[in-house]
Amino acid sequence: MTASLVVFLVALPLCIGVAVASGVPAELGIISGVIGGLVVGAVRGSTLQVSGPAAGLAALVAETVLEHGVAMLGVIVLFSGLLQIVLGVVRLGRLFQAISLAVVQGMLAGIGLPLMFSQAYPMADSKAPGTPIENMAGVPGLFADILTDPQAMIATLLGVATIGLSFLWKKVPGPAKRIPAALVAVGIGIAVAALPGVDVKTLQVGNLLASVRVPGAEQFAGLADAAIITSILTFTVIASAESLFTAAAVDRMHSGPRTRYNTELIAQGAGNTVAGILGALPITAVVARSSANVQAGAKTRISRTLHGLWLLAFALLLPQVLALIPISVLAGVLVHSGWKLFAPEEFPKMWRQDRGEFVVMTVTTLVIVATALLEGVLIGLAAGIVLAALRMSQTVIRQHVEDDTAKVVMAGNATFLRLPQVIEALEGAAASGRPRIRLDLTGVTHLDHACRNQVEEFTAQQRGLGVRVELLMPGPAKTQTPVDAQTPVETRACPADQAGWLQGGGAVSISRYRGGRRDGGPPARAKSRVGESATDDNAAGGPPSGGARARHRDAGMIRRTGPKAPVGIEAVEPAPTAAPGPGAEWFYLDTRPLPLGHEAFDDYASMRR
Repeated sequence: MTASLVVFLVALPLCIGVAVASGVPAELGIISGVIGGLVVGAVRGSTLQVSGPAAGLAALVAETVLEHGVAMLGVIVLFSGLLQIVLGVVRLGRLFQAISLAVVQGMLAGIGLPLMFSQAYPMADSKAPGTPIENMAGVPGLFADILTDPQAMIATLLGVATIGLSFLWKKVPGPAKRIPAALVAVGIGIAVAALPGVDVKTLQVGNLLASVRVPGAEQFAGLADAAIITSILTFTVIASAESLFTAAAVDRMHSGPRTRYNTELIAQGAGNTVAGILGALPITAVVARSSANVQAGAKTRISRTLHGLWLLAFALLLPQVLALIPISVLAGVLVHSGWKLFAPEEFPKMWRQDRGEFVVMTVTTLVIVATALLEGVLIGLAAGIVLAALRMSQTVIRQHVEDDTAKVVMAGNATFLRLPQVIEALEGAAASGRPRIRLDLTGVTHLDHACRNQVEEFTAQQRGLGVRVELLMPGPAKTQTPVDAQTPVETRACPADQAGWLQGGGAVSISRYRGGRRDGGPPARAKSRVGESATDDNAAGGPPSGGARARHRDAGMIRRTGPKAPVGIEAVEPAPTAAPGPGAEWFYLDTRPLPLGHEAFDDYASMRR
């Protein structure tokens, strides 16, 4: 009960202020606040998150109302709500969490900055020129008008006092700081507006029920307009993203039940559907109300539901009180909200953490300010995808010539974005004039079609010119058939830093044993199944014996045994070091085919089945 009253006191000035900033009657903001409490609050999506008209959508709503009229707003909000319900039903709620944090912060900054400049004019009892750029350009003229008009000066001082209270009120000692700063500012504004000689603009409030505008056939016919469809998609994406991002933030504020994202998206859709039918403002989750709900000690959904009931009762029973509130005070509340959305401290923080993401964040903000919200978000997403693609395509290419061999070693992710570097490296190896070229791509974690095709074409071309090309390609475990075409043997690439792998004719089998060194053949407990891992902690002795050659490193060991490898196939043999310790992994490359009836063959056949 206490938390619901606190949220109501926070929500009341915000509902009215967002409506005024959106260019619609104040009653529509209260209706949306009531729906956010009674409809969205009753659904079991998020426990403590509170919804209502949001300052983040005020500029978008104002632009829509200016272009299509208040009557069309209901249709846009209605179909946005229906689309949100569909997205929640098909379980796409989590999809909105996949958006880059830099894009989200850029979007919020792009919303907050124009909001501050647009509300600077109502704070001085003046009218904003129009677009964000025009509003910014008109600020010097606004200051000149304020200095020449005493009433505008009083209104501006009320707005500035509201902003100051919003920043400083939480530092007030004692229980007084529990009272919402916006409510304190509204009380001061009402008192100042009632003084003799003060003539500032106050709210014009009508009948709550009379302000309901149910869309008619004429409004639904507007769905044939591509601009209306674009607005519906824009409202859907922005409202859904803001609600779900707020849910993630609110979940970090408390230790109670976590948000069910798909259910919450359905709840937001239900709220917007009802708001659209009544011709009210769009609804999203709001951080200010949600944080107030958590800080007031709420534990269940009852508090957010009751706050909608208090809004409804206040608007129906005490509408005359709303008419006493100065508009400049509400504008000051929204300037403070715009500053929190803009969050200028996030820009240097992002610069220190990740300069690439800083660029994405800045581009998103600037494009939103210069154009519109949807265009800015889309360009920000595109910039984030390009940045991710570039970072996922980090390829390290090393070239050197050793005796009669030109070597090219690649590691990382080789995609078409790095194709120029790959071609340059291959051409450099060919231009070296050596009779042998070794292309070692075993360190490549991803090789897309473009790069693979280029490497294979280069290999074929050089072999056609008589150059001996050794190609070591990356890839998962494969099954090859040995010469006798009877025994399948697994071929697997060892880690590049542990000696590479053999490629070419013949079959290669790999066994891996973890633990201490072993003496002679496989340990008693080790399974000989192809690719199987076994342990032998009690084994002792030196490195494995037998086979044609043996080399070992700190992290593993490569051994060639059995018949000599086919001509043209060469193992990569690292320089010998000390024998590995008990925690090391040993890798054995065995070129001998497994005999029919061998345990490994039976296990392999069973695995294939």
